[in-house]
Amino acid sequence: MSEPWEWDEAEWRGRVEAVRAGRSLRPERWPGGARCAVALSFDSDHETNELRDGGTSVARLSWGEYGARRGIPRIREVLDRHGVKASFFVPAVAALLHPEEQRALAEAGHEIALHGWIHERNTDVPADTERELMLRAADTLERIAGLRPVGMRTPSWDYSGATLAIARELGLLYDSSLFADDDPYEILDRGEPTGIVELPVEWIRDDAAYLMMNRFGAQRPYTPPADVLDIFRREFDGAHAEGGLFLLTMHPHITGYRSRAFILDELLDHIRAKGDCWIATHADIARYCAEQAGLKG
Repeated sequence: MSEPWEWDEAEWRGRVEAVRAGRSLRPERWPGGARCAVALSFDSDHETNELRDGGTSVARLSWGEYGARRGIPRIREVLDRHGVKASFFVPAVAALLHPEEQRALAEAGHEIALHGWIHERNTDVPADTERELMLRAADTLERIAGLRPVGMRTPSWDYSGATLAIARELGLLYDSSLFADDDPYEILDRGEPTGIVELPVEWIRDDAAYLMMNRFGAQRPYTPPADVLDIFRREFDGAHAEGGLFLLTMHPHITGYRSRAFILDELLDHIRAKGDCWIATHADIARYCAEQAGLKG
């Protein structure tokens, strides 16, 4: 294999343009005259963080169980108190381990969306395997939650060479795995508009970047929870000032602790105090952006 400095233009340009950001889908106005849109998401990985690596650590499996046993109820309590709906990205194996959790969330009006089969690193599995796992995951979530998922977040927060084709085959409305903007945009497939809405993520707006713990690695919680709240609040304030999208990613097994749940609670206090924000599921925001832009999937 040639080295990157030996590539011709067709090679490096082809890699860059395989999956690209198309036109911005930030609408001229949000529903009800809202100044900005707020999308809250929770990656309910639960035990699959350990299972996907072939792990057998009972302690780490119990950490995932904490996310379901205590994290989700605590998060639901905060969401219910503020009267808002959120999106839960759930590996299919986590849904099979905790089916009543998914049913209860769906019945309460929250969104259940794709997050792989067993939280596998989709960029490390063969294309045919990635496709089979994603289709199986979609069928599983539909059977458990009662609705076919319309959006995905890849477990790797990344695309393999096959991911976009799989998303198109599934007819997904949106993805939330990429980073090319602050606001929604249309995904391009080698320059071709796909009709898929990207709701971009960012590690800055993810609790794991600040609060994750790896006992045998270098990853240690280094940011006080109050400082995490300050970062999230500043990100929201920027989105509000620009009239754009504020998208937050949290994890039940990370944020669902007594000393951390206040982050979500106080952030929602701050957001709702503005009085002009549309807080909605990822699916509702993507659908509105697509309709306003006249997207054809």
